Amino acid sequence: MTGRFAGTGTLLRLAVRRDRVTAPVWVLVTGLLVVSMPRSLGSVYATAAERASVAASMNANGSMRALYGPVSGESLGALTAWRAGVFGAVLAAVMSLVVVVRHTREEEETGRQELLGAGAVGRRAPLTAALLAAFAADAAVAVLVAGGLAGQGASGALALGLGIAGTGMLFAGAAAVAAQLTGSARAAKGLTAGVLGAAFVLRAVGDAGTPGGRSALTWASPLGWLENVRAFAGERWWVLGLFAAGAAALTGGAYVLAGRRDLGAGLLPDRPGPAEGRLGSAGALARRLQRGTVLAWSAAFLIAGLVFGGMADGAAEVVGDNERTRRIIERMGGQSGLTDAFLAAMAGLLGMAAALFAVSCVLRLHGEETSQRAEPLLANAVGRLRWAGGHLTVAFGGSALILLLAGIGLGLGHGGGDGAGAGPAATVGACLAQLPAVWAVGALAVLLYGAAPRYAVAAWAVAGAALALGWIGPALGLPQAVMDLSPFAHLPKLPGPGAWDPAPSLVLTALAAALTAAGLAALRRRDLAA
Repeated sequence: MTGRFAGTGTLLRLAVRRDRVTAPVWVLVTGLLVVSMPRSLGSVYATAAERASVAASMNANGSMRALYGPVSGESLGALTAWRAGVFGAVLAAVMSLVVVVRHTREEEETGRQELLGAGAVGRRAPLTAALLAAFAADAAVAVLVAGGLAGQGASGALALGLGIAGTGMLFAGAAAVAAQLTGSARAAKGLTAGVLGAAFVLRAVGDAGTPGGRSALTWASPLGWLENVRAFAGERWWVLGLFAAGAAALTGGAYVLAGRRDLGAGLLPDRPGPAEGRLGSAGALARRLQRGTVLAWSAAFLIAGLVFGGMADGAAEVVGDNERTRRIIERMGGQSGLTDAFLAAMAGLLGMAAALFAVSCVLRLHGEETSQRAEPLLANAVGRLRWAGGHLTVAFGGSALILLLAGIGLGLGHGGGDGAGAGPAATVGACLAQLPAVWAVGALAVLLYGAAPRYAVAAWAVAGAALALGWIGPALGLPQAVMDLSPFAHLPKLPGPGAWDPAPSLVLTALAAALTAAGLAALRRRDLAA
């Protein structure tokens, strides 16, 4: 390519080289999440009558429609599209936004793009290379899903694969626009993630109020477009055109915006701070930097708790006489009755999601270091431990806050129904019981950042693996030895009657303290940006 696109091929190869580990992992996790569903669903709903019954039950339950969407058919393929389609699309969207922002705004923020731009690189080459890298990853997801589900019906498998990939490409375009508007990679990711969250809420509200995906709110969300493709249930191929049109419009808009700004600057002006500083400590600075993240996660966990709590009373009705489904829920949440087991399972899932929050806050240290914002701060009378301690306080204290709010939401959503987990006090205790495992995952991130910062991103893989084991493991019937690899497998299943052994929680807390201390000790000894 020449002119404004000169060097696109070279930058694309560089992007592929840098993402040679993370991108394949994203693709495999997203694809296998969807492809593994027919087997697990087939073991739970073995007959056509059972599948018809669960489809009718889910479509009649507004809370379930809000979480997963409506069931469009009674085949295993249709149940797979219902159960995993939206979540696969969300994973593809997150993968795409991370790839695009990493190779555009993050490169400008660190100054690397300026060095590359001094060579034979066109103005539009970085954005083009980033979009091509994201589109290639999304196409790989489509191939994996279509090939893995072909046995359920080639037409439906192709429609579902293209729908998931189309969602990823759409949000790649949204991330490209955000990268032109904002002045930092964190802001670009936050803006695009906010759009993704709004899309999920629109779809959930629309599906909760109107069955069949017919609501205007559902059609206003790209995630609603995916369910209206109706894979394995009389495919609507024309809906895929909405993804193509949306991705093309956003991509074109990103190119237009890229030509109207200076390198390193965003189109949205930065808000000036106060004339005199009001941050008196490194901890106050850390809280100021991460308050938006904490507020967003707090709101999300409170809403999730309300939604899951509202679903608890209907758990017995949805499960019905299906013994396999009952065993899966009891394996996730314990043997203390179906309602309490459901609440315990949801508390566990929220705890696993909180581990992602903890890792995000810990790795903000790495972002501050690589962007060279930490060095001027540490050049003053601020020690490394004080600087790191501020962010770790947000990570560990913030995870306790969001789980507290999740527990309150669970209790209020449940509304004092039957079961030992009827009140907010019991559900708050169930959510806070997840903290030792959350802290252990966060502490591992501290150790990786302090001792081997180049590999700190591996903490995401640990948190993601724990979430995958807790979410998919019980349905797949994985051996207990495999489930025990996750720290969350050793926690008590609360709420529920009877005493519980505090020893595993104490061991995990001590492990978290030891890993954190080791990580901070390593941080003191190594050079910054090393």
